[in-house]
Amino acid sequence: MNIREMTEQWEREYLSPYASLSINTRGRDRWEEPCDIRPAYQRDRDRILHSKAFRRMKHKTQVFLAPEGDHYRTRLTHTLEVAQIARTIAKALRMNESLTEAIALGHDLGHTPFGHSGEAVLDKICTHGFSHYKQSVRVVEVLEKNGKGLNLTWEVRDGILNHRTSGSPSTLEGKIVRLSDKIAYINHDIDDAIRAGMFTEDDLPEEYTSVLGRSVRERLNSLIHDIIVNSLNRPEIIMSPHMETAMKGLRAWMFQNVYHSEIPKAEEGKAQHMIIMLFHYYMERPDRLPEEYLTLTSMRGESRERAVCDYIAGMSDSFAIDKFVELFVPKAWKTV
Repeated sequence: MNIREMTEQWEREYLSPYASLSINTRGRDRWEEPCDIRPAYQRDRDRILHSKAFRRMKHKTQVFLAPEGDHYRTRLTHTLEVAQIARTIAKALRMNESLTEAIALGHDLGHTPFGHSGEAVLDKICTHGFSHYKQSVRVVEVLEKNGKGLNLTWEVRDGILNHRTSGSPSTLEGKIVRLSDKIAYINHDIDDAIRAGMFTEDDLPEEYTSVLGRSVRERLNSLIHDIIVNSLNRPEIIMSPHMETAMKGLRAWMFQNVYHSEIPKAEEGKAQHMIIMLFHYYMERPDRLPEEYLTLTSMRGESRERAVCDYIAGMSDSFAIDKFVELFVPKAWKTV
């Protein structure tokens, strides 16, 4: 028996009867020889961690565009916080931690530069629309490794696709990530907004903080404990009604007072204008696209627009700005 088989045996003996066992995966689109060390979901987790799209998230906006300071969250730090929360819950419930972490690490791989502002403008100008959760799946199925994709298991891809609020993951591990995503961004976005001087902890509505807690630490502790207590030894991942109501209320308050307010959106118009100009530039000059995008869409019988959308969506904030400067900002003229 090799190490992978020993781990799979441990899963059968220790994990919850409601957990997703690695040995029971629905598999990959392309068959591969199993690893002698790592079960399937652990292998997926490693592939995501080593992907180019994962590394690019360190320079992609979470909420605040171009913030001054090193302590504001990026798309990467958000992803790591989601993974930490999700693993804590999965471990306590004896769920499959590797599957949980793989979904968490991959859930935002398809996010655009400039956060949801970039996503909104791409969705508007692309005829086929754009959503980051679908693009995240496209990244792992198609775009990584020059069109080969990461060949992840079905369960990981399902969790990535369904992490959004309206999603319905097929595994309990995916349901853990779906809730952990909201827990993470509500709390760390409060932290960032306080750092930006938008409000203080005391300004948060008492009707929500009296239930959830009066600090980021207290709220994380309350929400994580509530999910664990209400989901333990049950075939579902749920919160108590009063805790869920408070979390949804605080989330709605955040949309009104943070996500749609002037401070994080101050540079939004400029960022969206850059994306629009880049989009039209590459649509008119497809020869300026990297060859890999043209080759990929040609092989798959996809449109030029699909290639342009993939290229722009994959850009980091800094790369998009550099490209805009290169293409549209006049250079100083010098004599030879």
